[in-house]
Amino acid sequence: MMSKYTAPEFLTDLLHARSPSGYEFEAQKAFDKHVKTHADVYEKDAMGNRLATLNPKGDPVLMLAGHMDELGLLITYVNKDGYLYFQTIGGHDRTVISGRRVIIQTANGPVKGVTGKRAIHLMDEADRKKVPEIHEIWIDIGARSKKDALARVSIGDCATYDHEFELINGSIGAARAFDNKVGAYAVGEVIRRLAKQKKKLAAKVVSVATSQEEIGTRGAATSVYAVNPHIAIAIDVGHATDHPDCDNRKYGETTLGGGPIICRGANINPKVYDRLVKCAKKLRIPYQLEADPRPTGTDARALQMGRGGVATGLISVPLRYMHTPSEMVDLEDVEACVKLLAAFALSLEKGDYAHW
Repeated sequence: MMSKYTAPEFLTDLLHARSPSGYEFEAQKAFDKHVKTHADVYEKDAMGNRLATLNPKGDPVLMLAGHMDELGLLITYVNKDGYLYFQTIGGHDRTVISGRRVIIQTANGPVKGVTGKRAIHLMDEADRKKVPEIHEIWIDIGARSKKDALARVSIGDCATYDHEFELINGSIGAARAFDNKVGAYAVGEVIRRLAKQKKKLAAKVVSVATSQEEIGTRGAATSVYAVNPHIAIAIDVGHATDHPDCDNRKYGETTLGGGPIICRGANINPKVYDRLVKCAKKLRIPYQLEADPRPTGTDARALQMGRGGVATGLISVPLRYMHTPSEMVDLEDVEACVKLLAAFALSLEKGDYAHW
């Protein structure tokens, strides 16, 4: 029998928001709704980032960054029969694009469609072994002509998979965009909880829901310049390697439900890493380790290089099946991540800049 578990409303709202890179409108709205009233200062910028600040005169300045954008499809061409062709937003696996229901965001509201390609019955043996190129897949909205299609959608409209969040076993859920709505939720939830607690906060804490991470950590690059933090922590998802066909010798050993993944390596300030581990141990929060010898594929790579350099950390929520329409996460890992970030913020004292 499945145990009862209720997902937080804030997280659920973010997961249902459709927000490909450059089209983060719905995620921005969810973040505004749940975080704005808890912040001492709340700002938006030209990149579409959301910046929520607590204790604006505090020292040191701590920045928490979780990106709110997701993968998507961008409409680029409509043929004479009304079929829509697209380019991908972010890193898609071409083997899972076709045969999906999608929702296109248009000026007149959502339009539903299906990604199509030639059926297997109409392929020869050689074609069946090929992975279709992007231009060989289309979106079918049931239009009868190009004119009919363009009356409903426009070039430059974006689409997302129509796969919504669902709890499938206790606290384990599936969604099309846990990457990285869980990170945006975590940084926003930390603001909400720190605003309510009575312990004195020495640090200025700025939580940023960043834009356009999936196409090059672009929102983090501009917001870290604006915030000018002493310390910054990126919160993203990381690969849970506890499923079949994953070689731990190549990808390390991390598990769903094993707690936040704390990164070590060139992208990570060693003092920030040590403090994260110390906080986890003090609160008995389970955690896991990963090692990365180069700039990580997260906002942390942009945070570390902000202005004159920023003491940077990275926490990842374990996730299976990244960049597919049905990513899987244990929400208990997300909750542990929130607790760890709050503990880290409260542990900072004036003058703690993590220089080494």
